[in-house]
Amino acid sequence: MEYYLVKWKGWPDSTNTWEPLQNLKCPLLLQQFFNDKRNYLSQVQKGKAVTLKENHSSLQPAIAEYIVRKAKQRIALQRWQDELNRRKNHKGMIFVENTVDLEGPPLDFYYINEYRPAPGISLVNEATFGCSCTDCFFEKCCPAEAGVLLAYNKNQQIKIPPGTPIYECNSRCQCGPDCPNRIVQKGTQYSLCIFRTSNGCGWGVKTLVKIKRMTFVMEYVGEVITSEEAERRGQLYDNKGITYLFDLDYESDEFTVDAARYGNVSHFVNHSCDPNLQVFNVFIDNLDTRLPRIALFSTRTIRAGEELTFDYQMKGSGDISSDSIDHSPAKKRVRTVCRCGAVTCRGYLN
Repeated sequence: MEYYLVKWKGWPDSTNTWEPLQNLKCPLLLQQFFNDKRNYLSQVQKGKAVTLKENHSSLQPAIAEYIVRKAKQRIALQRWQDELNRRKNHKGMIFVENTVDLEGPPLDFYYINEYRPAPGISLVNEATFGCSCTDCFFEKCCPAEAGVLLAYNKNQQIKIPPGTPIYECNSRCQCGPDCPNRIVQKGTQYSLCIFRTSNGCGWGVKTLVKIKRMTFVMEYVGEVITSEEAERRGQLYDNKGITYLFDLDYESDEFTVDAARYGNVSHFVNHSCDPNLQVFNVFIDNLDTRLPRIALFSTRTIRAGEELTFDYQMKGSGDISSDSIDHSPAKKRVRTVCRCGAVTCRGYLN
């Protein structure tokens, strides 16, 4: 007769018991147990190119350890997923998935929905004027006051070229929440999944639904720091082989967004030399041109299940930065090999 060691929910390990199959009323957990066992054996066979013979009298210690670690990881990722969805303020749901390895939630990452200014930096998130339009499509709205075109068409798709700033209606405008010029401020509308990549790129983000071309997907948020502080942190990040620094260089180069510790889903979006997301500068309540918000729009139709990427060298101006590392929005001081796999891959992230 087969017996299974059961960990009882809410009870310590000292109360674990061995139970026959007939006592177990948890078909989903049993299925997960067998899936984890099969996945482990498959990984070992691939790594050693041998056929393993199972010992039917007991589980091999390595298999048992893997199954326990995988179960604990699954619980930790579910808790993290629940926390992300409690903290987000947008419509789209966030899911977490790791079918690749035993990596758990990041230990030093805090989810935020908007810029977090570092000490000494003031973000004035209150507009000084707003429109009085009854129909922002046909009247002199906020973009016209700023000397630019309305960014969206009636299908909520962006119609301006990269490098052109987006001016949305703000809290002082008399138009309502259904105004067609309020897109980025409503947040991510799509359900996205933070997933563990199988190509060595760590975590990535994929969409769970089809995304239309030229539509808003997410903002890039993080801690707003001075460019001088970004230089200092960049040196530290280089030693760890990571960086999440994005220059706010629309008009000047005074500030940088650091999404290393504080950020949203965009923290996990990987680089590609042939990306499906494009960077745009956005102004809503804060009209300080030194501090634009960074929005990512789809460049083409993105299929459900497809990974989301943007070019780490893409600037808000719409240009690709030169080889000068200091001008790259994702500041990297060492040559980092690119693994995007695109036909047009430049070979390096910087």
